[in-house]
Amino acid sequence: MGRLSGKSCIVTGGGAGIGEAIAIRLAEEGARVAVADIDADAAGRVATRLSGQGAEAFGGRVDVASTAEVSAFVDEAARRFGRLDAIVNNAGVALPGSADGISEDDWDRVVAVNLKGVWAGIKYAIPHLRAAGGGSIVNMASVQALVGFPGWAGYAATKGGIIALTQQAAVEYGAEGIRVNCLAPGTIMTPMNEEIFRTAPDPQALIDDWNSSHALHRFGQPQEVGAAAAFLVSDDSSFVTGVCLRVDGGLAVLGPTGRAN
Repeated sequence: MGRLSGKSCIVTGGGAGIGEAIAIRLAEEGARVAVADIDADAAGRVATRLSGQGAEAFGGRVDVASTAEVSAFVDEAARRFGRLDAIVNNAGVALPGSADGISEDDWDRVVAVNLKGVWAGIKYAIPHLRAAGGGSIVNMASVQALVGFPGWAGYAATKGGIIALTQQAAVEYGAEGIRVNCLAPGTIMTPMNEEIFRTAPDPQALIDDWNSSHALHRFGQPQEVGAAAAFLVSDDSSFVTGVCLRVDGGLAVLGPTGRAN
């Protein structure tokens, strides 16, 4: 019996990268998992993998910028599983641009997906978590909410907003047994970053540079974020709420311009 046995969970952005790793870890710990992703094929692939490993799972297409799509998927998960115990609001986009350089369209999109999408996940999960007598909400922030990285104004703003929203929701729903926390990953080896390395003029030099910007002298793996998410979903974190847990290998304490010895 895993520590999440009997729990029903939703993971948005669960079709690849960190979201996929979270979905896999929750299922390995015994949870039923609904995988939402804007890429329906990716969501279905992950759900099929989980089912093949003995978990109860299904996938579906969800654009988290659409409140109607989020609401419908959350309701479907609760109906299929009979209850909802947790949602991991992981879906997000990374659109670059400085405050005076990012286009209005890109700004609106990153806010709609990263911040509005998290709000929608919270909003529509709350009634089901209440019905279950409590539960856990885990939101995906970023270390970029805590330290400055030139050229990422919209992304950083939304991730900072997620931390504030997490704290607000923790206060609002704590008395009902609903815990709300967030994760702030550092550099994680996702498919997006793998592509950056693959196309770099000197991939190894770039890898070495990124490694040295972390106190642990390496970047992280999606599975390490998945483990942190499982902790926050589980009853092992029963007295933890309103927390932003950094999973960043010491990037924030070293500083983005620092280098590990």
